[in-house]
Amino acid sequence: MSRLTLGFVSGMNERVAPLFDGRVTVEGVELITTYSDPSETFWRQLNFQEFEIAEMSLSSYLIAKSQGMDMIAIPAFPGRRFMHAQLSYHIDSGIKGPEDIAGKRLAVGEYQQTASLWTRGILEHDFGVSQYKVHWYMERSEELSHGGATGFTPPEGISFHRIPADQSMASMLVANEVDVATVTRAFRRDSNMIDRSTQIRAREGDWSKVKPLFPDRIAEGERFFRKHGYIPANHAYVIRGDVYRKYPWLALNLYKAFVAAKEIAQETLAESIPSGLIFGADYLARTRRIFGPDPYPYGIKANRKMLETIIDYSCEQGLTKEKQKIEDLFAPSTLDL
Repeated sequence: MSRLTLGFVSGMNERVAPLFDGRVTVEGVELITTYSDPSETFWRQLNFQEFEIAEMSLSSYLIAKSQGMDMIAIPAFPGRRFMHAQLSYHIDSGIKGPEDIAGKRLAVGEYQQTASLWTRGILEHDFGVSQYKVHWYMERSEELSHGGATGFTPPEGISFHRIPADQSMASMLVANEVDVATVTRAFRRDSNMIDRSTQIRAREGDWSKVKPLFPDRIAEGERFFRKHGYIPANHAYVIRGDVYRKYPWLALNLYKAFVAAKEIAQETLAESIPSGLIFGADYLARTRRIFGPDPYPYGIKANRKMLETIIDYSCEQGLTKEKQKIEDLFAPSTLDL
């Protein structure tokens, strides 16, 4: 039995929970787990390779892998969402819809993070807003960012600015010092050392002037899914290269465990809806009507289009120099799954 460290993001979802309550085990492995915020987990792994197995930002993985960082991924994607649909705007900006973002100031947690990568790609390809026509503002400092580990510099031709250390995306948006941002973290209870929006929340500002860019996020999600056929993923799991070479069987065993955990979650999903959510069952039924019985497919075959798109976006946006091959990114034993 091999004892391996696993870095998991906080807010663990029901799709991986069975790995931690004993209902599912990884054959041949005893996991020693550490939970931290996604931004902290990825910062720790990219800078210090602390964990033998880790959840990882897809965008930062593509960049780090292209630079020769020694790790390999398995095609299990624990989190998906329509990241562009979480944007909010200040009503004094003159913005009425996503097409109006051209020429405006858009704040992101980090320029290279997966949410930003998907947002730029979707704004450009679905709404005609060129990444070169937006003024980008980044909240994270160079020292506490993914890009600090990968040597990030703004791509040529991009209007790039750093948010001052005493401000956050939330404080700047509510003060109309940026026009658009994702500020959901400013209203969560948790905080972390990386994202200033969890520390400088600016809740005392006039939030009545901040509105969701997509008032009906479900409708926008349905539009995107009908057009593209997938929900964008933002994380995968990676195995450190030295560990994978020592235990080549680990990739498939780990993948099978994640699949088994997700299957249990799918079977018990309806039972997990809190009784206080009056329309919880109706929402679940609506979600399944739109996205099918499994909105979180694992494996290469079910995710090839999504993976090819994020690879294209990364290269198109200047984060990676060449389009990478899926076969070089994922463990060979998982490529036919």
